[in-house]
Amino acid sequence: ITCPGVLLKDKEELYLSVFVLGQYKKTQCVPAVFPLFFQEKLVFEKEFANTVDPGDLVKLLEFDTAVLELIQLVPPVGRILATYEENTRDFLFPDPKLTRGHRGLEREILMKRSSSFTGIAPKLRFSTASLIAESLLSSGRSHIQ
Repeated sequence: ITCPGVLLKDKEELYLSVFVLGQYKKTQCVPAVFPLFFQEKLVFEKEFANTVDPGDLVKLLEFDTAVLELIQLVPPVGRILATYEENTRDFLFPDPKLTRGHRGLEREILMKRSSSFTGIAPKLRFSTASLIAESLLSSGRSHIQ
């Protein structure tokens, strides 16, 4: 996460919280000095029972919301410095089509800074990789995972 020219007045560590596919994960904490480096791989898995058509999966992902928050460990409960929200389909598959060849493509997004965060909006650089696999149910029908 970059934020040129911004110095944080509080020196408590920061982490990135990520909510995708109904699951919450967070990174390890890093010192409160930009740029922030989170060299971690967060893995989210979800099974979509009774979903057979890939078009139905796209619709489900469009109704789900991915939320990223940059949080500083300021007592008593922490302070959200910046957020990013987008439907999960566009977050995981930013191109207009679900195509091969973009696996691990590095992306950049601007986060929305909170009212307590002074300076410019933080820019997050990251990559995503998605795997959609079909599996068989005990009844013999298939579904998307």
